[in-house]
Amino acid sequence: VQLQASGGGLVQAGGSLRLSCAASGRTLSDYVMGWFRQAPGKEREFVAAVRWSAGSTYYADSVKGRFTISRDKTKNTVYLQMNSLKPEDTAVYYCAAALRTIVGLIRFPSSYNSWGQGTQLTVSS
Repeated sequence: VQLQASGGGLVQAGGSLRLSCAASGRTLSDYVMGWFRQAPGKEREFVAAVRWSAGSTYYADSVKGRFTISRDKTKNTVYLQMNSLKPEDTAVYYCAAALRTIVGLIRFPSSYNSWGQGTQLTVSS
């Protein structure tokens, strides 16, 4: 599956932004779609994921209550709505697709088979 992420930009602290990830190449019924982020000098970390077929969602504690992941089956697109943004949310955000992974492995980058190119989010204080 090919992934194309978009929607990053510069936003002030407390603001909102929505990232999009358009998928193509395969049906997504057996996939978990995730968002990860990587700040300079840090490891890539899990942000959120959604099981495509059931719509079950999973979040990192650091974004719970502020970020919302969703998917639009008609557009084959995953979204990450980010509210109450903080400077520590600054990172390159990547969308990823994992085929038939289990819940316990959703937070690990190694579980994901395909990655988008990344989109930069900068939150100014």
